[in-house]
Amino acid sequence: MDFTEQTVSLEENEVVADSASVETIEPLLDNRIIRAIHEMGFEKLSPIQELAIPKLLEGKDIIGQAQTGTGKTAAFGIPLLSRVNPELRKLQAIVLCPTRELAIQAAEELRKIAKYMQGIKVLPVYGGQEIGKQIMGLRGVQIIVGTPGRVMDHMRRHTIKLGDVRMVVLDEADEMLNMGFREDMELILGQMENEHQTALFSATMPKPILDITDRFQKDAELIKVAAKELTIPLVSQKYYKIKREDKDAATVRLLEYYQPKLCLIFCNTKVKVDEVAEMLKKQGYQAEGLHGDMSQHQRDVAMNRFRNGSTNILIATDVAARGIDVDNVEAVINYDVPQDIEYYVHRIGRTGRAGKSGRSFTFVTAKEIFRIREIERTCRTTVEEKKLPGAAKVLKAKADKYLNSAWELHEHEDIELMKAYLQRKMKEEECDILDLAAAMLKLEVGDRGEEIAEDKPVRREAPRGRRGGRGFEEHGDSRRGRDFRGREGRGEGRREFGRENRRDGRGDGKDFEKREDGRRGGRDFEKREEGRGGRRDLEKREDGRRNGRDFEKREERRHQDQETTRSYARENRRDNKDGKKENRWEKYMKDVRQNGEPKRNIKTRKMNWTKKED
Repeated sequence: MDFTEQTVSLEENEVVADSASVETIEPLLDNRIIRAIHEMGFEKLSPIQELAIPKLLEGKDIIGQAQTGTGKTAAFGIPLLSRVNPELRKLQAIVLCPTRELAIQAAEELRKIAKYMQGIKVLPVYGGQEIGKQIMGLRGVQIIVGTPGRVMDHMRRHTIKLGDVRMVVLDEADEMLNMGFREDMELILGQMENEHQTALFSATMPKPILDITDRFQKDAELIKVAAKELTIPLVSQKYYKIKREDKDAATVRLLEYYQPKLCLIFCNTKVKVDEVAEMLKKQGYQAEGLHGDMSQHQRDVAMNRFRNGSTNILIATDVAARGIDVDNVEAVINYDVPQDIEYYVHRIGRTGRAGKSGRSFTFVTAKEIFRIREIERTCRTTVEEKKLPGAAKVLKAKADKYLNSAWELHEHEDIELMKAYLQRKMKEEECDILDLAAAMLKLEVGDRGEEIAEDKPVRREAPRGRRGGRGFEEHGDSRRGRDFRGREGRGEGRREFGRENRRDGRGDGKDFEKREDGRRGGRDFEKREEGRGGRRDLEKREDGRRNGRDFEKREERRHQDQETTRSYARENRRDNKDGKKENRWEKYMKDVRQNGEPKRNIKTRKMNWTKKED
């Protein structure tokens, strides 16, 4: 059966697996692996694990379609380690991942599963790390977990030999395609000439994925987790309508109210990641940013700090998030709505793992509500609209946390010395114990914050008097002046309104006289205004004539001055040719004074004369 036929048959008989116990696959596993996964806390298998592990243990090629956070690493890691021979010190398995972080995470997960399998060596290889150091570490390695680009570098250097490779895994294959690794993936798979098993895991199944499976897999079986399993039901999904400029305050508000031990914040741009990280640090939080512009050393430091708990808030972009595989993440905040709907599931999949509950919060503006509806429709889930916790609730939550922590300390620590300090302070200030405790609590939790307004859509009202205007409001419909009866109803409303007005005018003689008086008064006012306007227009015309005559005089004098200047310049040029050096300026000024030239123009004329002399 070819791959296409197998795919159709599997889709027609799609199975939604319930969470099965680990005991169901224990007869198929090595005792050392069973011991390790029990220590890791494995109690139940996820759907992809239950369906994929038996098939891989049988040696079949598979295609696993499941979202991030569904336990794919264990799904291929347990069968992979079962096929590795610890006594053979040669490369036997390759796992390809889209990012450095995901490669590191997968390598660490495999090491945990192989904890009691002596002699198995796992090495992550990725760009950004010194390649000489990696070449030294490749000696005796049985499993390589790496990015396609760096694996290709080692293949060109012949530091990786593929002759004994028994299994190849492509993890997050769709993301590797999006990042442009298709040629590298095909080249790596094409170099393996010996018999081997291929497992491909992807959240989506675009045509390039199907092309790869058709070319490099043999009788592959599609294991597809049902769509309703992809929405991660253990994650509580909420969204908040807030203004763009209030996102920073809303982030702090949620962190203060829910107080998660580990929290991920996702932004769409690298610049925004840096800005949010800096903002949270100023607020006193232990926060780190993670994006592609950071060096490998910086990214490793940030991830290690987040894993060991020294940093409890990590801000990242979607590409960098592919490598974040940290347990016990309690909350995910979508600072920006993801640009791709698939990224939404990848984001919230970082919480609610291993049967634990989690929370996801998404910030949207009033104009972005349609994005939430698209997510709900595509992911077949419901994102609940909520209002941000008020300032009073946040203050209460902070006080409760501080008091609960203090009381836990009271039960386990000796506080007699602290009591002595408090009694001494009470005597000095002559205060009550409750006043002192309240002051200490105030110092710890701070003041009550400001309320954050909801972002509401702006509704544009139609101008009054158009499409019915006041007339429709008087008849009981105030919706932008429109009659709910439609176009015919609007016309009927106008006609009815006009008839009633005419009836009122005919039936009341006093009103008719008042209207006639008003008309006469209006006509008299118009006549008076016409008279005033005539006088004003006459005055304007007279002013224009005077201004026109003055303008003509100024123009005539300007032309005379220009002609005089030109004549003196011509005479001066002739005298210079004949060798005469007379002071023409004195003669010129004498004529100017005779003509009554104003003094303020003399300096300007001298400058013009000097230019002509030059």
